[in-house]
Amino acid sequence: MEIKKTACPYDCPDCCGLLVTVENGRAVKVAGDPDHPFTRGTLCPKMAHYERTVHSPKRLTTPLKRVGAKGEGKFIPISWQEAIDTIASRWQEIIRQDGAEAILPYSYAGTMGTLQYSAGHALFFALGATSLDRTICAPAKAHGYRALMGRTLPTAPQEAQYSDYIVLWSISMLATDIHFKHDVDIARKQGAKVVCIDTYATKTAKWADEFIRIKSGTDGALALGMLYIINRDGLADDDFIARYVQGWQELKENILPNYTPDKAAAITGIEAGRIERFAHAFARARAPFIRLGSGQSRYGNGAMTSRLITCLPAVVGAYSKKGGGLLTSAAGSNAFDKDIIRRPDLEKNGVRHINMIKLGEVLTDEKLQPAIKSLYVYSSNPACTAPEQDKVMAGLAREDLFTVVHERFMTDTARFADIVLPATSSLEHEDIYYSYGQYVIQRGQQLIPPVGESKSNWQVTQLLAEAMGLTDKLFRQDEIDLVNHFMESTKTSWPLPVDLTALSQGEPAALPLPENYKLDFKTPSGKIEILNPEMEPALPDYFPPHYAQDSGEFILINSPDPRILDSSFNEREELTRSGIMVLQLNPTDASRLNLQTGDHVRAENAQGSAEFVVKISPEIAPLTAVSEGVWWQEYTPRGNTNRLTAARTTDKAAGSTFYDVRINLRPLHKKLDNNQKA
Repeated sequence: MEIKKTACPYDCPDCCGLLVTVENGRAVKVAGDPDHPFTRGTLCPKMAHYERTVHSPKRLTTPLKRVGAKGEGKFIPISWQEAIDTIASRWQEIIRQDGAEAILPYSYAGTMGTLQYSAGHALFFALGATSLDRTICAPAKAHGYRALMGRTLPTAPQEAQYSDYIVLWSISMLATDIHFKHDVDIARKQGAKVVCIDTYATKTAKWADEFIRIKSGTDGALALGMLYIINRDGLADDDFIARYVQGWQELKENILPNYTPDKAAAITGIEAGRIERFAHAFARARAPFIRLGSGQSRYGNGAMTSRLITCLPAVVGAYSKKGGGLLTSAAGSNAFDKDIIRRPDLEKNGVRHINMIKLGEVLTDEKLQPAIKSLYVYSSNPACTAPEQDKVMAGLAREDLFTVVHERFMTDTARFADIVLPATSSLEHEDIYYSYGQYVIQRGQQLIPPVGESKSNWQVTQLLAEAMGLTDKLFRQDEIDLVNHFMESTKTSWPLPVDLTALSQGEPAALPLPENYKLDFKTPSGKIEILNPEMEPALPDYFPPHYAQDSGEFILINSPDPRILDSSFNEREELTRSGIMVLQLNPTDASRLNLQTGDHVRAENAQGSAEFVVKISPEIAPLTAVSEGVWWQEYTPRGNTNRLTAARTTDKAAGSTFYDVRINLRPLHKKLDNNQKA
């Protein structure tokens, strides 16, 4: 029996340090690593029994070939040789007949390891396949931050320990960033106040000292109302602004007069007096700290919203104060040269790019030339997680679409595959991890043998590259070689030396931050650029989200469920036993529709329809409907929330707009069966 260190591979800002007990080639226990500088020994409920995922009886253990109808889930086992030969033969035929752009890779953050996340990039670049723009998460938030801050390192989360006023803005911390609570708790014990801004009363909102409920997609107007008050009442830090900020005067003269407290209240649904009190408390705090989540960025105005919120700490001089600042997404990814594995130099000039958000549209577009004839999916489950699910499913059902899915479980997408390849878990391959919520990196070594015949993303890439006749030496490097290259790249990618000895041994290694990093503004002007002449518009201003043009009665919010992560962990019965799609409604709305808790309701809009079970909650705003989690179809046979979401993109960076949609509701008046009750 051995206890070995590694990191959580999932798409979460925390990237927990793990202690894995291994006995006879099996993981028998997973615990938090108390020596990890950020996660400090605690785990979320999902990872507390990660061994149940790794050794689940539902794991795929051999390559499979479809023998039934697409979506039926009927397969027979085949050898790896037959699987690779079949894929290569079909791809060669497609390339001869339609060109390489008829092949589309589709992947995202099923694993956040630096190696395995990007394992397929070079293969498809070299083939000349259509390139995938991976923008489904929160690129709009990053764009909004960079509009002001450029490449400035975001504030470290531990800085919040010294804050006296912490704002959890559009982040369900207790579901998606639970280890930040360690830092907030330290600040709270020293007298800090915690404010949560969100669209409904999440567990985080109830835990905070104050909850401000805002109308969906209007956060930018709240920021402008606060800036109006800060300016009007002389609360701006003029000395800091004179030294470090560009464009405050132009914003005051040209934009802020339009956002009086009454105007901001009318847009946001927050009473004007409360906006004033919030603005005063924030500006008068000794060291205000904003932890900005991604929810506010998943609207048609998401980049602009993020840009406006980023103005707030600049105007009050938060960056000059210990404990003050703003954390959007940490820049830990900068520690490694990811081009080592991605190899953008191999991408063909002029190759077609397709936004992953548009998958359903692309697969069903009869005018697209060349049409997509093969889809290769890894580290993703688009049949469950992509918007406009009806189109996605229709596309996956095409008999002329040769689909390969590399997966650990028989997901909704895998059921439509022609070939299914078994994938390793993070304990069965080599990788190296960074976090987008904190500044710690960690090597993840292979701790147990692969389950069954599973292979990693990189191992499959190597097999396919060889079968397709690709000769670049990259494809001959094994995982340990590549991980060593990543560690070596920290010498040039990160501004200060990293403890490579600890990193190579699997210990969590904190990325050292320059002493003045909060005031070292990596922008063309060397200042925070409220006025950014490279942006359109040059000054930030509010505009409404997409749903303002929609006709539905209810705004639909799809929020995180702490039991699962996107569609991951649906394989675990102890997490999914109440995995039914619940729609939370305000009591007034429920009464008007003659609905009670336990009734069934059909949600409908132009994208499609889905059935939910009603839960009445006073925590939900009127004319708002809230659903949590994205569940596999075995739990949602009448469709999950993504039958209703739209493939519209954000104002900048072409991000997703999952929260920016309206629906109408039709009561069905069926009760829950006893075995369905949550």
